[in-house]
Amino acid sequence: MPPVDSVSAAGSAPQALAASPPKQTMDAEVFLSLLVAQMKNQDPSSPMDTNDMMAQTTQLAMMEQLTALTDTFSENFALSMRQAAAALVGQHASYVDVDGTTQSGLVSKVSFEQGVPTVTIGDKTVALDAISGVTSPPAS
Repeated sequence: MPPVDSVSAAGSAPQALAASPPKQTMDAEVFLSLLVAQMKNQDPSSPMDTNDMMAQTTQLAMMEQLTALTDTFSENFALSMRQAAAALVGQHASYVDVDGTTQSGLVSKVSFEQGVPTVTIGDKTVALDAISGVTSPPAS
């Protein structure tokens, strides 16, 4: 009898490529995969009620719309901050520095490089949300 080559165990699984980290948010992809798993594993003698399935599908659609609405609100807020910062150029603004002293001066420049717009007052760069007051520039 010829020798038999060695074989791997019958039930061994192939090596996984790279396990992705678990999702921390409930998005449409997770919701849909849960719905598919529920349908795959349902009892054939007692399938999911059509009304329940429609309710879950409606919940998915509502979740997608709320996510889109949240994104729109975030974009709108960012745009509003940019408009407010740009409107400050040429205005006299004040802020409280790290020592707790109120400083003021003419806003000469705005930057949108960071998440919150920054304005330049004199030689200091100040975050828009640190501005404590705005007045018209003094007449020259």
